[in-house]
Amino acid sequence: MDFSFTEEQQMLRDSVSRVLDKTYDFKARQILVDSDKPWSAEVWTQFAELGLLALPFSEEAGGLGGSIVDVVAIAESFGDHLLVEPYLSSILLGGQALALSDHDIARDWLAKIIAGEAITAFAHEEARGTPAPEFVTLGAQQSGGNYFLDGGKRLVLNGAEADILVVSARLSGVAGEKPGLALMVVDAKADGIDITSFQTIDGRSAAHIRFDKVQVSAEQLLSADAHALLVTVTNDAIIALCAEAVGIMAALLRATSEYTATRKQFDVPISSFQVIAHRLADMKIAYMKARSSLYYTTALAEAGQATDRDLAVLKGQIGKLGRAIGEAAIQSHGGVGMTDELVIGHYHKRLIAIDKMFGDSEYHFRKIGQISE
Repeated sequence: MDFSFTEEQQMLRDSVSRVLDKTYDFKARQILVDSDKPWSAEVWTQFAELGLLALPFSEEAGGLGGSIVDVVAIAESFGDHLLVEPYLSSILLGGQALALSDHDIARDWLAKIIAGEAITAFAHEEARGTPAPEFVTLGAQQSGGNYFLDGGKRLVLNGAEADILVVSARLSGVAGEKPGLALMVVDAKADGIDITSFQTIDGRSAAHIRFDKVQVSAEQLLSADAHALLVTVTNDAIIALCAEAVGIMAALLRATSEYTATRKQFDVPISSFQVIAHRLADMKIAYMKARSSLYYTTALAEAGQATDRDLAVLKGQIGKLGRAIGEAAIQSHGGVGMTDELVIGHYHKRLIAIDKMFGDSEYHFRKIGQISE
């Protein structure tokens, strides 16, 4: 199986890296995170000009017809630079959900999102990572041709800045049942919506959203049988998140190798100490395992052959290996590795956040066992 990128994908990858190298170093990122801005409008405009906002969508939907491999090619750079821009929430989650719908309202909003004129947030998470769509409990009661949302969503990435919310809800049934799930487009400023915004541990903007009998018209219903659609959207997002994590792991390995080669004790680099050399070797092995798992699963997804077990193996491995690499990097840097002024701790926080999304490593390892039974 060929895991190499095509010439066009490598060119895209290099172009994104060059842009971010020039405009998005760690100092600039920290200034942005410490400001009152959720992300850089200038970087988002550059993404639109480069075609990154249109990349994953089909040509029929107004996009460039990119594949999951194209997304992985750029997501590693996103991880390397610790991007806080809403690519995951607005493009890979909310945007993809809109793209998979044939409703006019979905296509109208998608055109604005691709042009960089609007932001959407994916209001799906409810508790403990909402690892599978069937765990959604937010109720949508139908009355007089309309639907009324009553309940809450948690950790909605970029929920406070979104123009529209793509909301997963339950028309019938209870948590754990696949039938009865729906997907809706909701105006973020609709009556009855209460948004509590905050910053996550990894510097991203998020919000808890409360729906108090929020009215949704029948035209805003994207799908009344949305389980399969939600699985497609979240599976692709999981692969993209894992690619971002692999980019972070590569950055941590590189930074730790450079630091231990220059930091001296007893007039010799600490990388010459056996315990440090073994730790670096373990980090490299963990990185190669994570990267191989990512590329293998991406190739399967590109061919339409990735199973639930394949996704669970990938997400479980990335969570476990990412934590191991992050902890090893901090330990190798010593006390300075814990400071806010050094990038190492920020990489580790992002890896922890990625692990918790859509089910942590322990959940996915248990899932593998259940599938194997």
